[in-house]
Amino acid sequence: MENSGLADIPEDGGFEQSGATAGAWRAFDASANRAGEALRVIEDVVRFVLDDFLLTGLAKDLRHALAAVLAEDGLRQRVFARDVGGDVGTHLEAAAALPRAAMRDLIAANAARAGQALRSLQELALLLAPAVSGRFEQLRYRLYVLERTALGTARAADRLRGVNLCVLVDGREDAPAFERLVESLLEAGVRMLQIRDKDLGVPVLVDRARRAVAIAARRHPDGRALVVVNDRADVAAAINAGGAHTGADDMPIPLVRRVLGPLALLGRTAHDLAEARAAVTDGADYLGVGPCFPSPTKSFAAFAPPDFLAAVAREITLPTFAIGGITLDRIDQVTALGCTRVAVASAVTGAADPAAAAAAFIERLQGREPHRRPAAT
Repeated sequence: MENSGLADIPEDGGFEQSGATAGAWRAFDASANRAGEALRVIEDVVRFVLDDFLLTGLAKDLRHALAAVLAEDGLRQRVFARDVGGDVGTHLEAAAALPRAAMRDLIAANAARAGQALRSLQELALLLAPAVSGRFEQLRYRLYVLERTALGTARAADRLRGVNLCVLVDGREDAPAFERLVESLLEAGVRMLQIRDKDLGVPVLVDRARRAVAIAARRHPDGRALVVVNDRADVAAAINAGGAHTGADDMPIPLVRRVLGPLALLGRTAHDLAEARAAVTDGADYLGVGPCFPSPTKSFAAFAPPDFLAAVAREITLPTFAIGGITLDRIDQVTALGCTRVAVASAVTGAADPAAAAAAFIERLQGREPHRRPAAT
């Protein structure tokens, strides 16, 4: 053959004379088929079930990258080793297949199948085509990122389903005032609070966050009320809060995840589409995009253009909250762009009746969640 890095494949398909090499090519061909089939299933799920443009692109690029390696000279002739009738494994059935009760099960099962097949291709290539073995390893690592991102997106969509309002709460003038505010907001139907107060020392921040977590657990023992801590992933982890929200200038997401652990919510602020995409693939559970408008609680050097918000809504299924100066009068402007979740501070906490203000936001946002197929059914 032209490529001296490939174990010999008879041009006429006469593998019966090739002994163990013929068997290795049969295994290589079977693994190539398994990998391609599994990647196609994952792509179909993220495209047609999750309706996620970003994940669809990642899955499609990975499938095409595999096809490109397998289409190289020499490797294409693996089909001549195929012997379905003589395959001793065609009539074997697995004793216990992975369940397919939810779309997440489809992703997990096919990611496992693709990963095993790519590992087999990598090992067999060491015998048959050493020059490309490392490329199968690279594809396997890309698959791991895709799997984590797809399953994380599905999980986050489930956990934040129906949560369209996040209220940013400061420490108030004292602990009793803080508790009254938290109680009233949860009573009004708020299901997500972010403890954010740049002026609080760590001991007071810990105290306030603990109080909020305790109140949320008492009111919603099922865990439906979430409390996240702004910036301080260490505080969130220490008090067993629902998660933490970090900015683009904070620790990289993988490091934040090490602090929080695998189950806590990890939010990330994104100011442009590149940051939003990176946050998704790095493992964020939700995004805050903006700033959208001037805010009385924070000054901004620039504001997010409408096409950025629209692009995020169009491309990314991960739960996304519009942030920065959101008021009741401005909701229609952001929801028209596809942003159906908002995070607010003074528009609620600075109102004469914070509970009533929160209820008004919830009412306006009700039913505006994107019309996507359920991520886990």
